[in-house]
Amino acid sequence: MAAELPDFLLMGVVNVTPDSFSDGGRFLDPEAAIAHALELESEGAAILDIGGESTRPGALGVSEAEELKRVTPVIEGLVGAGTRARISIDTSKRRVAAVALDAGASYVNDVTAFRHDPEMAALVAERGADCCVMHMLGDPRTMQDNPRYDDVVSEVKAFLEQRMAFAIGQGVAEERIMLDPGIGFGKTIEHNLELLRRVGELVALGRPVVIGTSRKSFLGRITGSAVGDRVFGTIATNVLAYERGARVFRVHDVGPVHDALAVTAATVRGRWLPPSPTMNPPTSTTSSTTTSTTRAAQSPR
Repeated sequence: MAAELPDFLLMGVVNVTPDSFSDGGRFLDPEAAIAHALELESEGAAILDIGGESTRPGALGVSEAEELKRVTPVIEGLVGAGTRARISIDTSKRRVAAVALDAGASYVNDVTAFRHDPEMAALVAERGADCCVMHMLGDPRTMQDNPRYDDVVSEVKAFLEQRMAFAIGQGVAEERIMLDPGIGFGKTIEHNLELLRRVGELVALGRPVVIGTSRKSFLGRITGSAVGDRVFGTIATNVLAYERGARVFRVHDVGPVHDALAVTAATVRGRWLPPSPTMNPPTSTTSSTTTSTTRAAQSPR
């Protein structure tokens, strides 16, 4: 049986792509991606999510070989650097996941929920990896073409329950599964907000719920903020989701979200923990939106 989750886990986004919606091209060079991932770890990321294929609306797929070329040196570099964070591979391709797991990853984040390659679940089971299954309407090329639901929360919940059952049927241990409602993946603004309001209904499935709102376009539509200035909207959605029971948060801006959730968790749970004695000394880091204090990850495995 897996250990109980800490108050929250942060999954730091590391896009090794030229076309991701928020930071496409910034970390295409492996050395830049490794340095960025280690910085996210220092700010509090317990999981580093390495992706070599963009899943933004309208994105086209890349070949297996190209995806491997992008992600493999980053994973190997992080292992060589002695990262204490868990390494996640963000892919829907079985062979990419297999190579990543061989290189040192221990978590598979499949945005297709094992639909693109049904053998992915068997691989996860065989390797004893943790995984995240996510709801998406259609595929990245089509998902935002007039998405419709009768009741978005009920339909997403039913989908996640069905895909979790599929994974378990393929041998994946239930305690190794996390569930992601797929904010922004085939949803309107109203759908996204309804999912956030009713996160508790997804938590009722009994597995940790992953929230991925970071810098997404619906935040910009609400606030008028450019992509790089959406950290405050991201924080608001994550705090609300935490209060409703979500415990894993996939974000670009780890430091500010860590601080917001640390205070939220201390308030909601009525207890708090001092920083780890192994934390790095605070150093100021400035982004386009805010100045934050970096911190070493408390990285439970």
